[in-house]
Amino acid sequence: MKEDDERGESKPSQPGKGDTGPGGKPPRREDPGGGILMGRPFGVPVYVAPSWFLVAALITWIFGGQLERVLPQLGGLRYLLALFFAVAFYASVLVHELAHTVAALRFKLPVRRIQLQFFGGVSEIEKESETPGREFILAFVGPLLSLVLSGIFYLGLLAVEPGTVPGVLLAGLMVSNLIVAAFNLLPGLPLDGGRMLRAVVWKITGKPMSGTVAAAWVGRALAVAVLIGLPLLTRTGALGTSARNAGGMETVTDALLAAILAAIIWTGAGNSLRMARLREHLPELQARALTRRAVPVESSTPLSEALRRANEAGARALVVVDGHGDPTALVRESAIVGVPQHRRPWVAVSGLAQDLTEGMKVPADLAGEALLERLRASPATEYLVLEETGEIYGVLSTADVERAFVAAMARPQGN
Repeated sequence: MKEDDERGESKPSQPGKGDTGPGGKPPRREDPGGGILMGRPFGVPVYVAPSWFLVAALITWIFGGQLERVLPQLGGLRYLLALFFAVAFYASVLVHELAHTVAALRFKLPVRRIQLQFFGGVSEIEKESETPGREFILAFVGPLLSLVLSGIFYLGLLAVEPGTVPGVLLAGLMVSNLIVAAFNLLPGLPLDGGRMLRAVVWKITGKPMSGTVAAAWVGRALAVAVLIGLPLLTRTGALGTSARNAGGMETVTDALLAAILAAIIWTGAGNSLRMARLREHLPELQARALTRRAVPVESSTPLSEALRRANEAGARALVVVDGHGDPTALVRESAIVGVPQHRRPWVAVSGLAQDLTEGMKVPADLAGEALLERLRASPATEYLVLEETGEIYGVLSTADVERAFVAAMARPQGN
């Protein structure tokens, strides 16, 4: 299954897998979407994406067709049974994802949400594991729970008559959970096995980036293998089907399924590499280095006079202060640009300023993920940067942070 960290990645659960990232801007915490909210186990919201209904219908249709051969006496009721199987299967996927979630919470890693979607589930974990050992455990618990579920369904199968409705359902759930576990244990990102491989390489080399690079390239190799190998296995009957019975429609379906799985794995591996490069360069985002020098002005100061003082001081920002010199507001850069040159002597800076809130005050020593987290918590266009003593250091513009973010992502990785 897929864990998603804004630190880095989402971890997908293709037939139980998944993985996140900033598109040129610091990642945002607000994420109201996700589908239909089903509940909050352990305080983590669980969503069902609209794509789930498509795959549920597909499973109902395919499994219902198989039931016609195994339990012909059911008639049209077989599709109701097939729908129950689809829901039960995704309940198993949810258990897989909850295993990742519980492990993450145990390691003090925040989990934004769990989402059930077309090819499984996604646990969106917001921070990076601190050690390779924790990373390995966090990845392994999902497939382990799927194996445990498969064993439980097998024991249930021993207690019922084969060829009955309970027997068919238990057999299907046993096999499907076994497939989920086996698929997720494949050693390539974004699968659980890829995260386990990443942890092993991280432990050996001492570099998490080296582990990510190795596991991501293995993931891309797996994508190619799935794209080519899955249709071949089906055509040769290696998956339990007769090559002679594989008609044109089955061949197209197998090729389409292989292409979708390969695309998911390839894209997830690429996203993992990009997010790892981001984490590698995040320390370069420093509030002190990105802050613009500012000059203090009183609220009644004409804009033209305030800009003259800023030019003389070599500053690029204006901070409105009260009679005691304490900052009360920031003059917005966008507002300054909107005032024509001939009107600036008649416009006071107070009319262009945004009142300061506590969230708009940023310590000068903030850097990396802590800086982005602070900006995400209190969205604004400018922030007042303060020294530990409370002295004004300058003004931090969100636009400057975004440019530095993009520049960091564009630089080549160190491995």
